[in-house]
Amino acid sequence: MRFFSLFLLLLPICICLGLVWKSLPILQEHSLSVLLFTADWKPMSKTFGFAAFIVSSLWVTLLALLFAAPVCILSAIHLTQYAPRRVVKVMQPVVDILAGIPSVVYGVWGLLNIVPWVSHTLAPALGYETSGYNILSASIVLAVMIIPFILNILIEIFRNIPLELQESSLALGANRWYTIKYVLMRKAFPGIISALGLGLSRAFGETMAVMMVAGNVSRMPTGAFQAGYPLPALIANNYGEMMSIPLYDSALMLAALILFIIVLAFNLISRLLILHYEKISK
Repeated sequence: MRFFSLFLLLLPICICLGLVWKSLPILQEHSLSVLLFTADWKPMSKTFGFAAFIVSSLWVTLLALLFAAPVCILSAIHLTQYAPRRVVKVMQPVVDILAGIPSVVYGVWGLLNIVPWVSHTLAPALGYETSGYNILSASIVLAVMIIPFILNILIEIFRNIPLELQESSLALGANRWYTIKYVLMRKAFPGIISALGLGLSRAFGETMAVMMVAGNVSRMPTGAFQAGYPLPALIANNYGEMMSIPLYDSALMLAALILFIIVLAFNLISRLLILHYEKISK
């Protein structure tokens, strides 16, 4: 048991050290500030700027979480507090099926439905012109992908809240919605933050579905209707090709390291928020 516990602890450390080692050539050639804060990506000229890819990843991930969070929270409240048992029995396998669908299937669905809808309906209605292969399309597809992942966690969180807390609130004269809003949500808040943090990490590293609809244009995006090029798509599209270009392999390994560090930062921030909330709520 100690061996396997230690193995789980050392695994991310080994991954991080491996990525650092593979990224050393480009870090020795260029300063970290130039690599992170410039958007020029010209491998043939040994110019590697990751800013556009980082910003694209943040755009897609945060928009996806913005779309998914209300759906997940309200659905979890309904399924655990209001829905009849037969509805829960039907919805639970549906959520599990959605969680198990391969990402490439979501990508194909995005190509056939989301991209034309954004291009021909949503964008013209808002005064924009776009091909549909943009950050908004990618974030919608990604939101649908992470909804079952977050929803499953939230359902378990709400189910594990002691029933006595709700009964005490109702016994004091509070109505059902007041009890949910000020008792259930207050008790579940650390779990909600944790679930959203895990969903954010899951979304940030998604590759195939996002790559198929994001547009994959290496320029700094300034809006949701512009094409983006997230970090995972950069690695998937280019690794194994053009490795004869000096520093290209190291640049892609640095992209993977940046992805690893950002996901780690998301998890750390969510954990700090939980600790802060628990501290002020005592």
